[in-house]
Amino acid sequence: MFRGDHVQWIFCPYRVNTLNPTALSYPFLRHEFLQALEDSGSACDTSGWYPVHLSLQNSNQSEEHDPATSSDAKNAALMPLYVKTHSMGEYVFDHAWANAYARYGLDYYPKWLIGIPYTPVTGPRLLAADDDLRRRLLDGMIAEATRNQWSSVHVNFLPERESGAFSPEWLARGDVQFHWRNRGWKDFPEFLGSLQPKKRKNIRQERAKVRDAGYRFRQLHGDELGESELQAMYAFYARTFDAYGNAAALTLDFFRHLADTMPKQLLVVLAEREDSIRAGALFLRGGDTLYGRYWGSDEQSPGLHFETCYYQGIDYCLREGLTSFEPGAQGEHKIARGFLPTPTHSRHWIADARFHPALQTWCAAEQVAQAEYALHLQQAVPYA
Repeated sequence: MFRGDHVQWIFCPYRVNTLNPTALSYPFLRHEFLQALEDSGSACDTSGWYPVHLSLQNSNQSEEHDPATSSDAKNAALMPLYVKTHSMGEYVFDHAWANAYARYGLDYYPKWLIGIPYTPVTGPRLLAADDDLRRRLLDGMIAEATRNQWSSVHVNFLPERESGAFSPEWLARGDVQFHWRNRGWKDFPEFLGSLQPKKRKNIRQERAKVRDAGYRFRQLHGDELGESELQAMYAFYARTFDAYGNAAALTLDFFRHLADTMPKQLLVVLAEREDSIRAGALFLRGGDTLYGRYWGSDEQSPGLHFETCYYQGIDYCLREGLTSFEPGAQGEHKIARGFLPTPTHSRHWIADARFHPALQTWCAAEQVAQAEYALHLQQAVPYA
């Protein structure tokens, strides 16, 4: 803990009870979600995600009063914070930066990350009422990173409304995802009717192929999932990672914890054929948005991925009155299915001033390329 003007900075390793924004609609900042990551071993020191959540608290309390444990402590600002010993699971790729440090015999790790483990989803990062408090959070981060001689501080997938808190020394990066927005459609046929004829025909054909192959779908919230269904979903998730030569970062206990503690925020879509579960997709919902996170299957079938991950999600949004659907990172193929290019943002502070000019040039070139890419994608917008 260290003190500033009228505030105290509380670093809380391995605890999220001081970071408890349960009133937020963003599900990935709920106490239950962060606790599930930690309790399941998915975000811990051995996984390279050391949780050190930051609370900026009013300090008009007595010296013996411990704001880190008191239930009546007043949080002025909050931040989901991790010390990282690698760059995996972040989805803002900085391996080239780490390699540059290594060529000069310098350590890029550990670094600090403000974000959600394994979750490339834009949402609140600097949880404060105004930019002044957000700047205090960032200043505290820089001071602590400097004191520990850490290479950098990174803020991934922040909302644009928080960008005003960052000074010019923070490097800006961006990327593109593909999101669905309800334009007032009441059902899937209305949504299809808004698309260009060829795109509409292709989606109908894809759904027909899945239906004709004998697949049937169940949409289950966390409190409707049995152990066998959770195990099946986890096996699909792990199989997808294995197919790309990666180890699954999350555990079955993490899935169980979500089902137990976030039952109405968790949605699992299961594809069944011949009385057997053949594929599944896991989603989280919060506010007016559905977030697609994981998918997998034990067989290949035309259109099965699109139906399970996209069309079932759109069906769910239309039925539940949700206005947004974010199906995950990357994937230009989503455009033809109604998901439009949407920018994402991140900010990066580099401690070693010698690297700053080169990385600033690198980021500027990346932004030019991203702008050109976004213009190219607009040509593929599927709506009539």
